[in-house]
Amino acid sequence: MEHKAIASEYLEREVSIDFYLPPGMRARSEAGTRHSTILDHPAGVSLLLVNDGQDLPKMHFRHILDELIAEDSIRPLLCVGIHCGKDRKMEYGTARVLDFQGRGRKAQAYTHFIFKELLPFIRKETGAHHFHDKSFAGFSLGGLSALDIVWHHPYEFRNVGVFSGSLWWRSRDLDDGYVEDRDRIMHQLIRKGHYAPWLKFFFQTGVLDETADRNNNGIIDSIDDTLSLMDELEKKGYQRGKDMVYLEFEDGRHDVPTWGRAMPEFLRWGFSKITEH
Repeated sequence: MEHKAIASEYLEREVSIDFYLPPGMRARSEAGTRHSTILDHPAGVSLLLVNDGQDLPKMHFRHILDELIAEDSIRPLLCVGIHCGKDRKMEYGTARVLDFQGRGRKAQAYTHFIFKELLPFIRKETGAHHFHDKSFAGFSLGGLSALDIVWHHPYEFRNVGVFSGSLWWRSRDLDDGYVEDRDRIMHQLIRKGHYAPWLKFFFQTGVLDETADRNNNGIIDSIDDTLSLMDELEKKGYQRGKDMVYLEFEDGRHDVPTWGRAMPEFLRWGFSKITEH
């Protein structure tokens, strides 16, 4: 693991990131500068970006990777954990549509940071011009952000992981004429988007994620919003079980330990050494 930082012009702050390096990726010194390189890695490396990367150490992410590598169950994977900033609710969200409180105002800047600053920085630091594939994951609001970025840039990514995603993100308040089929922002963006057959989706929720039940149907909003979004993806042509995986924990909460339990399943699914989904 290597800790790094980027001075972002788009976000107007220093962004902390953590590199979790796969076996075969080692530090070199060239022209007096120590940096990592994967130039000699024979199999190619997949790249996984993770929002709220500051939470990865709390779930013992290195240990999770070590176990999967020891099992020989995932292919070479470079994980980059992106630490959130103080303006998390402004930087995360949906880049093209603000929520009813104006949150997500910096989401477009965050998207620019990913493509114009972070990815070039990763390529420079690793010496890799191409990756086997790229994926994006996140937790809660970070999961919504990851999904929004992948959905609107399908040619850049293959997989997206959404852990307890904030898919309730809405354009109208509940007490201001809210209509579920119209006002959930990510659901509308899926409807307006286009089918990209290579994209794969991993969703995780917990029965104890929350207690809110907007429509009083006996299903908490976290689960309801996730299943409804999967319905929208299904209408686009994505198939449950093939293109979409759903993991629900009966005792799962909206917290890091729950997401840590789900993480090995996501990594085995997204980066399996045995099969290519």
